[in-house]
Amino acid sequence: MFRVPENNRITGHYLLGSDSSFGNNGAFMINVSKRTKLFCIASDGMGWEHVSVHAVSDGKDRIPTWSEMCKVKDMFWGEEDCVIQYHPQKSEYVNNHQSTLHLWRPVNSVLPMPDSILVGVKEG
Repeated sequence: MFRVPENNRITGHYLLGSDSSFGNNGAFMINVSKRTKLFCIASDGMGWEHVSVHAVSDGKDRIPTWSEMCKVKDMFWGEEDCVIQYHPQKSEYVNNHQSTLHLWRPVNSVLPMPDSILVGVKEG
């Protein structure tokens, strides 16, 4: 289930500020450590749930790590929800921010998933 972490919502920013009346739409800041923050923009329009994520460490933009993307995924969706990152055809690339990754989930359909054995052997 898509939800936003209200405690992390950015409210006072000139362009990105919002409040709970915006629902699942707005900008959010997540403190990962004293040195690292994740900035997210969430939306739920046009049949898609979406969160863009970029990291800032020591004042410098960088691409989020796998574990940071997992943290964001679990903050905005449930642990058992499946979301995806797309790698579209080159003609459809959009890159407005070099250090941003995106998570997506369609609202009215179930994402197909390969069997986990195609990825590797589960631990345990």
